[in-house]
Amino acid sequence: MKNFRLLQAQIDTIPLLAEIAASASAFDAHRGRQEKVKVQREALAIPLRGLRVSAIGERERRDVHESRWTSGSQAYPLARAFLKKMARKLDGELSRAKIVCLPPGHRVYPHIDRGEYYRLRNRYHLVLKSSGSWMCAGEEEVRMRTGELWWFDNDQLHEARNDGDDDRIHLIFDLLPRARAAAVTDDDAARVLPKPDAKVH
Repeated sequence: MKNFRLLQAQIDTIPLLAEIAASASAFDAHRGRQEKVKVQREALAIPLRGLRVSAIGERERRDVHESRWTSGSQAYPLARAFLKKMARKLDGELSRAKIVCLPPGHRVYPHIDRGEYYRLRNRYHLVLKSSGSWMCAGEEEVRMRTGELWWFDNDQLHEARNDGDDDRIHLIFDLLPRARAAAVTDDDAARVLPKPDAKVH
């Protein structure tokens, strides 16, 4: 497969799920994803890292490279530790991250993540809870299972669906490979550099 890559399996997600469960209304507190992103209207999210609003200026949000921890992320120290660990392991600069819940029967509609921010970064999904998360990217389909860490190419038209009987919960995050980090401060370089391949170390 070229659009999906299973990087690791059998990751213990129970402590991370317990951390989420400790904040019973966490998914209800953040409605931006449903209200502002039409293709994500059926998904619930807890933002852990978001774009740095002060850096937007005249740029579109999809072209803002700067990110920061959200104030609410402090309630999720285990998730933060996991993200930092994976950034070191995959030799990337941590960018945006969120915990996303797709309730039974809900879906993420077909879309491509466009913009300079997405073009230079790799997208990862850690499956915290799922009976088999269906995703499609390009012409390829996968079933992601609990405890698996996946890379996928979000430059391709992609969608997701929860056809199970329980919530599908993923920790979704982006990494900017350190070898490409200089490009975000050099507009000319950012225009010509292709999206990097995901690598496992």
